[in-house]
Amino acid sequence: MVMLGEYRVIELADERGQLAGHVLASLGAEVITVEPPGGSHSRTIGPFADDLVSSDTSLWYWSYNRGKKSVVLDLETSEGRDELLRLTDGADIVIEAYGPNVLDELGLGYEVMSERNPALIHLSISAFGDDGPKASWEATDLTIMASGGQMSLAGDLDRAPLRIPLPQAYMHASSEGVGAALIALYERQHNSGLGQHINLSAQASTLQASQTNMVASAINAPPAIRSAGGVTISDIYVQLMWPCADGHISLTVLFGPALGPFTRNLMEWVFEEGFCDEATRDKDWLNYAELIFSGQEPVAEYDRVKTVIGKFCATKTKAELFEEAFVRRLLIAPVTTAEDVLNNPHLAERDVWEDTKIGDRVVRFPGRMAIFSETPQVPLPEPPTIGEHTNQVLSQPARTPNVAIAPIPNRQGKALEGLKILD
Repeated sequence: MVMLGEYRVIELADERGQLAGHVLASLGAEVITVEPPGGSHSRTIGPFADDLVSSDTSLWYWSYNRGKKSVVLDLETSEGRDELLRLTDGADIVIEAYGPNVLDELGLGYEVMSERNPALIHLSISAFGDDGPKASWEATDLTIMASGGQMSLAGDLDRAPLRIPLPQAYMHASSEGVGAALIALYERQHNSGLGQHINLSAQASTLQASQTNMVASAINAPPAIRSAGGVTISDIYVQLMWPCADGHISLTVLFGPALGPFTRNLMEWVFEEGFCDEATRDKDWLNYAELIFSGQEPVAEYDRVKTVIGKFCATKTKAELFEEAFVRRLLIAPVTTAEDVLNNPHLAERDVWEDTKIGDRVVRFPGRMAIFSETPQVPLPEPPTIGEHTNQVLSQPARTPNVAIAPIPNRQGKALEGLKILD
């Protein structure tokens, strides 16, 4: 038994919403992705397998479309629109991420779909939401991340803010969209028997991911600043990111009763390796912050200690530092590369990876996001070719949404009313 095996999802999305369909497919839902003639725009996003650019070699498309069925419909034609409405008539969830009013202008908006299928849950993902003064604005991942506040926290303080290198805004939105759609599904199945429209903004999703900073500003607390590899406290730079022999590590060298003992353990190791003398090793690391801020310990001496630690780290690999951290009780974590993650023994033991045969090759993907004891996630087959399932899907008899209770007009209450959670 799979969790969502009785539900059908119609996906009207490109790279802006395909993660949502991917997650639902991994939970067992039948996900039909509707592509325009020529295929989804996400098929054009590189990199490409073997550097061969084609509609079937995009690694992006592979990543977020395994296990889906591809149906090609030309929504610019009345025939294509009629076929889509026939599909949504029997769907449980629709995911659309083409932007505000795009479907409405085609006569395919939520009002039209829900009148025909009152049980339909319609998830709309857009940059700034379906309404508001910025609803019609064009947007990129850069502008959404900037408007959501995250870029103000990323990068070096003396340089321009930075975006996370890989697009994240619509990933946040798609992930939240899955949660919202499943909440609406729960409400439909237990409370009302009716669907609803979910209007989701990628800007708001990125804001949620950095809301601590937003709340701080709201209560006039000191704003968070870009810290990059460390933090500045009263003009004293505390380094948190350190180069090592094969990359970087996160190493906390701080003081006080809670953190000072870890620094003392580190300096014992630094001394054993011959990088410092006994006087440096035996500094009062528990009260070191007070010594610096009172002027009893010159800042220049603290800078010298950081230089010593930097030279020590440069002689060790990430693995050496991380393994010894467990033995010596140190606050060290490696900055892992994609290759490091792929070879991580912990992830392998948890069976995170999923091998999928695509053509004549086997490709390894991140698999299950969680381990369900009774309804495990399903392994996903290869991504579809353009329109691979068009004839199969369109020739099927009309489907009825899987609704557990009769519709209750004028429903009241909240989506999760009656559900009790122990936190």
